Amino acid sequence: MAPERVHPALRHRVLVLVGLMGSGKSTVGPLIADRVGLPFADLDALIEASTGHTIRDLIVTEGENAFRAIESEVLADALSGPPVVLATGGGAVGDPRSRQLLTDGPVVVWLQAPVGTLVERVGGVGAAGRPLLDEGPVEVLTRLETERAPLYAEVAAISIETGHDTPDGVAASVVDALDQMVDDGADLMAGAEDGERP
Repeated sequence: MAPERVHPALRHRVLVLVGLMGSGKSTVGPLIADRVGLPFADLDALIEASTGHTIRDLIVTEGENAFRAIESEVLADALSGPPVVLATGGGAVGDPRSRQLLTDGPVVVWLQAPVGTLVERVGGVGAAGRPLLDEGPVEVLTRLETERAPLYAEVAAISIETGHDTPDGVAASVVDALDQMVDDGADLMAGAEDGERP
């Protein structure tokens, strides 16, 4: 991408999307990337390319703890490279190493949606290669929302509701939030004062 096309908040920083599965990270990510002048990358796809295994296979055969360690290593590599818009897996924030990486420099955007909307988007039990949903989407997503919301809040500088907007609308909201924070001279990293967060 031509440097003049890159959003001023992201010329030297990665924009990371976090949120529960179904919140729109993989759908909205490419639209945001186009608007801010950066390539798009999906952390799960990077993990699969790096290991030669699907995410489902890694979790089922290696266990979630081992998978999170791999995820953290691939995340570190992605954050140390050229700026991109990076969609993470919903559980990346659960690993302390990944959380530290997310608070050490990238601009983190938390995409949120009601559990009912998430269930509609991700489908039924075990849908779309998502082994964490094998116990039942409503129950699992409700529990994950309770567990992970404080962790998303810890790392995110921007929070956007995606449940009642189109993907293009969500992408526009993210860019608007970046514009506003640049105009305000606000810190785009985690830990900014609540009043500085859209």
